[in-house]
Amino acid sequence: MKIFLYPATSLILSDLVERWGHEPLSAALPIRERIQTAGFESPPLQITPDDPKRGLRYAAVEVPSGIRGRMALYGPLIEEAEAAVIITDADLAFGCMGCARTNELILYLIREREIPVLDLTYPKNEEEGVVFVGAIRKFLADLNGGGGE
Repeated sequence: MKIFLYPATSLILSDLVERWGHEPLSAALPIRERIQTAGFESPPLQITPDDPKRGLRYAAVEVPSGIRGRMALYGPLIEEAEAAVIITDADLAFGCMGCARTNELILYLIREREIPVLDLTYPKNEEEGVVFVGAIRKFLADLNGGGGE
């Protein structure tokens, strides 16, 4: 299954989802594609003038263009998602998203999809970390019909 990850920049979540047989939907691939594509004129943002226009599909014209530009990346991933893993109170090193309003919109759009969602709080110690990984593993296994890894 295709699993949307929040924070969408978390390589740790991507690895866990892949490890248990699912396809992670995160910002890493669309951003990599943009960085490696010749012709982008606005490093380090790597957006085109059309990205804020594409973002209009997800956010109104009155919304700042930075949000619309980010949604040009995240919106299609949300549309593809068959399930989602949402981590709140994450450490910045876990996958900073950088824009509070974009984050609110992403979470709203995920919930509107009515797909299976696992909500977790970022672990603060090793014991919570074990529970955290176990919860993700169980959620992903349940999406496979309880079939384990």
